[in-house]
Amino acid sequence: MNLTKTGKLLSRLRKERGMTQKDVADVLHISDRTVSKWERGSGLPDVSMWKGISALYGIDIEKLLEGELSEKGTEAGNMKRMKFYRCEHCGNIFWSTGGGEISCCGRKLAPLQAKKIDEAHECKTEEIDNEYYMTFAHEMTKEHFISFAALVSWDRATVVRLYPEQSGELRFPRTRRGELYLCCNTDGLFCKKL
Repeated sequence: MNLTKTGKLLSRLRKERGMTQKDVADVLHISDRTVSKWERGSGLPDVSMWKGISALYGIDIEKLLEGELSEKGTEAGNMKRMKFYRCEHCGNIFWSTGGGEISCCGRKLAPLQAKKIDEAHECKTEEIDNEYYMTFAHEMTKEHFISFAALVSWDRATVVRLYPEQSGELRFPRTRRGELYLCCNTDGLFCKKL
């Protein structure tokens, strides 16, 4: 850990918020001399302070300790780089159009790796009233089910959350082209072009 880098980051974040060292000190219930010491790189906050600093600046503790924020390039918002994440503990679903560091239940999540859709996860697609009506034969038990489906086109993503004991059908607005993603809670993420 580099005290100078961390100090510079703390100073930058404070200034971005339009706060003085005294403002930060008041929020954290410490002296402004302590904030100045941190920002000069002459010391680090006590372990008990990091959670409050993280909340104040809206920055992950790990990034504060590293002393730098990695900015994503202009390609980060590209729909072709869509990534899906699913928390194994609570079933929460996240997606991003690039990278990012996503965590849930206190754990970092890795993006799901999409495989070509197989026979067990295949779904039938019909066009009805300018929508895709999709049905699948995959079981929907509490132990084994499709947790979400997503239709990603060049400019939008539509995500449908599915639940155990629900019927194996769903609808999406029709698009010119796109990719369908199905996420099985035990077998992972599957993809096919529409």
